[in-house]
Amino acid sequence: KQSGAQKRKLQSPHGNPPVKRKRKLSINTFRKGAIATEADRREEGSSSQKTVPKKQLTDKQNESQKIKPFIKTSSLFKNNPDIPEIHRKEVQQLQENVFTTDSFSQLDLHPHLISTINTVLNICSMTSVQKQTIPVLLQGRDALVRSQTGSGKTLAYGIPLVQSLQGMESKIQRSDGPYALVLVPTRELALQSFDTIQKLLKPFTWIVPGVLMGGEKRKSEKARLRKGINILISTPGRLVDHIRSTECIHFRRTQWLIIDEADRILDLGFEKDVAVILNALNAERETRQNVLLSATLTEGVTRLADISLNDPVSISIADEIQKVPEPASQTDREASSSSNCMEQENFAVPETLQQYVMMVPSKLRLVTLAAFILQKCKFEKRHKMIIFFSSCEQVEFYHELLVKVLSGGPESEQPGRSPLSSVSLHFLRLHGDMEQEERTEVFQEFLKSKTGILLCTDVAARGLDLPQVTWIVQYNAPASPAEYIHRIGRTARIGCRGSSLLVLAPSEAEYVSLLASHKINVSELKMEKVLASLMKDDRFKLHRPGRKKSCGKNPQEVRERATVLQTKFENHVHSSEGTVQWAKKALQSFLCAYTTYPRDLKHIFHIKSLHLGHVAKSFGLRDAPQNLTALPTAGSKRKTKPRPNRSELLKKTHGKRRLAELLRSEYSSGMDTAGAKVKKK
Repeated sequence: KQSGAQKRKLQSPHGNPPVKRKRKLSINTFRKGAIATEADRREEGSSSQKTVPKKQLTDKQNESQKIKPFIKTSSLFKNNPDIPEIHRKEVQQLQENVFTTDSFSQLDLHPHLISTINTVLNICSMTSVQKQTIPVLLQGRDALVRSQTGSGKTLAYGIPLVQSLQGMESKIQRSDGPYALVLVPTRELALQSFDTIQKLLKPFTWIVPGVLMGGEKRKSEKARLRKGINILISTPGRLVDHIRSTECIHFRRTQWLIIDEADRILDLGFEKDVAVILNALNAERETRQNVLLSATLTEGVTRLADISLNDPVSISIADEIQKVPEPASQTDREASSSSNCMEQENFAVPETLQQYVMMVPSKLRLVTLAAFILQKCKFEKRHKMIIFFSSCEQVEFYHELLVKVLSGGPESEQPGRSPLSSVSLHFLRLHGDMEQEERTEVFQEFLKSKTGILLCTDVAARGLDLPQVTWIVQYNAPASPAEYIHRIGRTARIGCRGSSLLVLAPSEAEYVSLLASHKINVSELKMEKVLASLMKDDRFKLHRPGRKKSCGKNPQEVRERATVLQTKFENHVHSSEGTVQWAKKALQSFLCAYTTYPRDLKHIFHIKSLHLGHVAKSFGLRDAPQNLTALPTAGSKRKTKPRPNRSELLKKTHGKRRLAELLRSEYSSGMDTAGAKVKKK
């Protein structure tokens, strides 16, 4: 007994492992055979695991890293700014009664023209702007027409124009040259207006319409001008080019001048071009009928109306509706200058348009946009969507990125995938740096398609009638409430239903109050609700061995799927040096565009409020680029002098002028302006 006690005393203080192993083995020997063999197997299994070679361990570690792809990227949901609550005032939006019960047969029009409107255009009743404008123009009066986008302004001037020309006593000859001149800001709107006028002229084949625009060959345009064009539709820059270089163009018989989207023409810096055109018209024929059409009434449009219109009739649908509920005493107290100011500030929005705003931190912008596209164009009813960006480089970059990651590919064709994930998305792009042939092809393709996603700059924001567009997404905020109105005007046209989404960073929340001050109501859409749609796509499921299937929308799993999706974007961007440079170029263009917001919006959109590393995430970059040249980096503490070339130009150029220069390339006439730029330097 004493020797046993001494044994226990020796074992207890030291606790040698070999003694414990001996004790364990000695206990197993007293158990039954079956129990002993199970324990031996466990011992053998544990001992075999301890003797695994290092190479096998590293292989298993690599496999575990492949199973968890999210560890390649930092967390998307950490260190983000708080999303502020949106305190917006409920304001009464201006409404226009788009449709009337009056038919075109009530007007004094040619029977063949009425038949063409009813059968070819499939239109029976007039809109409000058409009801008020057509009789005025048929009387030969000048007019300044203001109405919301998508209200039918093209037919408002097109119908009286065709009626006037077909009823002339001496029949029009093609060789007579232009009897009417229609100016529009963009090439796409020129094509659309030409198509509408061509349909109206179907019964009157002796009247020849034609279009001039940048990107086309001058030689072929000159040949068409020599043959003769009676209704000439053109962009301002291209027409000025022909006025200066083409001898055969003349305006001796021009009886109509129509300026469509007049405010946009002036915003893009075409005021001098319009002056050249007016001088050329006045030099050959002083008397004519002039019409200005616009969705907004700016100071520039008023100035242009004073120059070009003679005793005009002012037609504004929203103003009439706005004045009806006002008491007489209040109207009497208001001065005329105040009413003019109101006309400039408040905008009419279609009653069938639902407007949303979503606050998204910079790091989460890319995955949230992708989730929204999947939700609307794949998991819900098939939608037709337009997404607006602030630069051509962003359109090119995001088009390539979204096509590669979201639009199917080898992963979506694997067996076992859900039917939803195999539905392909159709992405298109449209911007001012594209060749004219490609721009026209894309425009026509999106025009005819029932579904699809068009990524574009503001080149598609004005006047274009794109049927069945159900969603407008403004990924980069517009530079003014007027531009906001024109962007959302691509949907909910002519009484159809539509929705719009404005994506803002938390630092840009005050923009909602700015919209409210212009009588624009927006409702908030939560980012978490959009990201939850990723639960429907198994491509972004985080595969963990032995993990049970989750039911419902678990917030943690939603975050994991968002991180997997972000990793897919980053893997594609970092798959080659070329795509990395492409992403950096797109990021640089975004930052340049961000500096062009007007001065009165700098407190909302300031470059210093951006976190460059977080913004880089939205371009699929894992880190903030260090070699972005000549850009003001947010939060930078370096005291080195900026490089003089680009940054000095940005300092010397005013914000409005920089914005105009940035946008002008979208609507260029196609002329080679490189020489002019060199001379300025």
